[in-house]
Amino acid sequence: MARIVLTKPDIDRALTRIGHEIVESQRGRTGLIFLGIPTRGVFLARRLAEIVARIEPQEVAVGTLDVTMYRDDIQQKSTRATAPTDIPASGIDGTTVILVDDVLYSGRTVRAALDAITALGRPDVVRFAVLVDRGHRELPIRADFVGKNLPSALDERVNVSLTEVDGTDEVSIA
Repeated sequence: MARIVLTKPDIDRALTRIGHEIVESQRGRTGLIFLGIPTRGVFLARRLAEIVARIEPQEVAVGTLDVTMYRDDIQQKSTRATAPTDIPASGIDGTTVILVDDVLYSGRTVRAALDAITALGRPDVVRFAVLVDRGHRELPIRADFVGKNLPSALDERVNVSLTEVDGTDEVSIA
């Protein structure tokens, strides 16, 4: 049975807090790009970009970064179909890239994302924002911006539902 651990207001608060943290970390720099990792990371990236633009009016670009073909575990686990990578026309060179995903678990998706970014260009800074950090890292990776630290057992599953995909905003553990 699934237990709801974050509701829509909780998610909204977490994203607003992350947005403020991102603005503070920018210290007036320009060239901010949010790259969402499909599927739910894309929608979280769009939401964060809107929040950041409201906090400090600036040009904020949003794109999509599919990491499927960069994964080191592609042979061991079934993968979803690849999604298009959509990088802003100006590219990522010399920018601050904020990678966005829904759940940080082993760290393998983020490692793949870093490889994918390297293939696309050379940003000045890459940071990582995640809605939920559930622990159990297999690689030495951490998020710069975390909505909620949610310790979980290895046999539990953290499910993120977003209105754009699932019709509701909530995070549950099953």
